[in-house]
Amino acid sequence: MELPVADPGPVRAEGLLLQCPYCDSEAMHKLAQFLLPGLAAVCIDCTTGDLFRKPSVVAVDMRKEMVDYVTQRSETFISDSLIESEASQDQENEMPEDPFEIVSIFMDDFSSTKRNIIGHVSGWLMSDSREDKIDDFVQEMEMTRFWPLKRREIIAEVLLKNVDLKTKYHCPEKYENEERLADHKAQCSFRPVTCPNDGCRAKVSVRCMQDHDSACLFKILTCEQNCEKRLLRRDMDRHCVTVCPMRPMKCPFGCDSSFPERNLEQHCSEFLQAHLHKLLKAIHKKGFTDEGLKDHALLLEKHDNDGKLAKSRDVRSLTNVVKNLEAKIKDDSS
Repeated sequence: MELPVADPGPVRAEGLLLQCPYCDSEAMHKLAQFLLPGLAAVCIDCTTGDLFRKPSVVAVDMRKEMVDYVTQRSETFISDSLIESEASQDQENEMPEDPFEIVSIFMDDFSSTKRNIIGHVSGWLMSDSREDKIDDFVQEMEMTRFWPLKRREIIAEVLLKNVDLKTKYHCPEKYENEERLADHKAQCSFRPVTCPNDGCRAKVSVRCMQDHDSACLFKILTCEQNCEKRLLRRDMDRHCVTVCPMRPMKCPFGCDSSFPERNLEQHCSEFLQAHLHKLLKAIHKKGFTDEGLKDHALLLEKHDNDGKLAKSRDVRSLTNVVKNLEAKIKDDSS
């Protein structure tokens, strides 16, 4: 069932038409995540080597300038692209259509205008030290909530709609009155809904819900290895590797068998003689023929009144049981 989310108001388009305000929620979120590393790169590049300025000191001014710059570029993007495509036949220099790539280009262009002398050195731009400093400053801004995700998403929504040339990520529909717009919004494939899986607070467009649900970490699934357990997708890998009774394992006694972990007891019981023969061959390297080892294994099982041989789950425990039984048989025969 689709859960309702906050409904943005209509946007008044040109010619007094009302435009549908919906866009792809996940795409908007993804684009918003680009902005913080982009800002961090600008702040690092323009202060590197400057003893009197730190990234945190210039962050407020750089944020405003960057937002103004990329917004202005996005507002003229479609018209500029059409003009360039008509004026140039060079396919290699055409502007990309992917909104994320386009905004990344805008941010890189802005960043290049703010780099100091050190920031323009190619060795610095490609260095691990620069990347580490950018990552550290991103973490610092996240911890101090300098630019919260919700505020970045407001900017990202504007950018997404401005550069989405083929309307792949936002609804292009426009209507002459609010009644017709309301009818459309109730059915719009871009309308946002909240994920119905308990614990997940993601808001995604209806058209993307199936893709989100197929990857949602809070989706409850049956075990991938077909045990009876039902668990969250985020816990699946750990369950399958650590505690699932159906996780595959190899025989601990070195035979070629492979089976689910819960079948270990059955395997040890069914192949007891084969395991004993292999173990006895290692213990008694001399003094027994192959037939003699088989007979000795049968003798051990005959004297194992408590069934400890079949209950052994590894080489060490089986070795201890064998030695105890051999000592018992020796005492009984003397």
